[in-house]
Amino acid sequence: MPQPRLDGLISRLEKGHQKTREFFNNLTPEQWQLTVYDEPDWTAHNLLAHFVSAEQHLLLLSQNVAANGSGAPEGFDINRFNAQEQDRLEGKFSGELLEALDQSHQRTIDWARTLKDEQLDKIGRHPALGEVSVEAMLTAIYGHQILHMRDVIRLHREALKRVKH
Repeated sequence: MPQPRLDGLISRLEKGHQKTREFFNNLTPEQWQLTVYDEPDWTAHNLLAHFVSAEQHLLLLSQNVAANGSGAPEGFDINRFNAQEQDRLEGKFSGELLEALDQSHQRTIDWARTLKDEQLDKIGRHPALGEVSVEAMLTAIYGHQILHMRDVIRLHREALKRVKH
């Protein structure tokens, strides 16, 4: 039976992942080294590790909510979590992280294909968005990546302007 809502969600996730892969595949060596955020001190490499962590954990969170769980715990410290995840993924090469992102994304897609509309509507706590549906949690995976990728592009453009002047 066709599930247009689920098919649309999966299509957005797949297109988003493709754009994320293209983004990282097209970074120059200079862009990989560019400091994107000062606090914490993150480069594009750190963002890639962050994307891997986020996709892995947002899948677990979505699965929890779809199974009637509450999602992220009250008082969840996203900054501490992100720092711990950076430590966990430290030392991984970009190629390893891209492979981990592909695998995590495939697990997300495979699981999403099993969902029913009523599961997409279940509400739980997202660490950054608050109380949202499973559908919103899954959609936020790529939305989150877009925000960070735009920061890298913006900073690279600013760096190029400084060089030209």
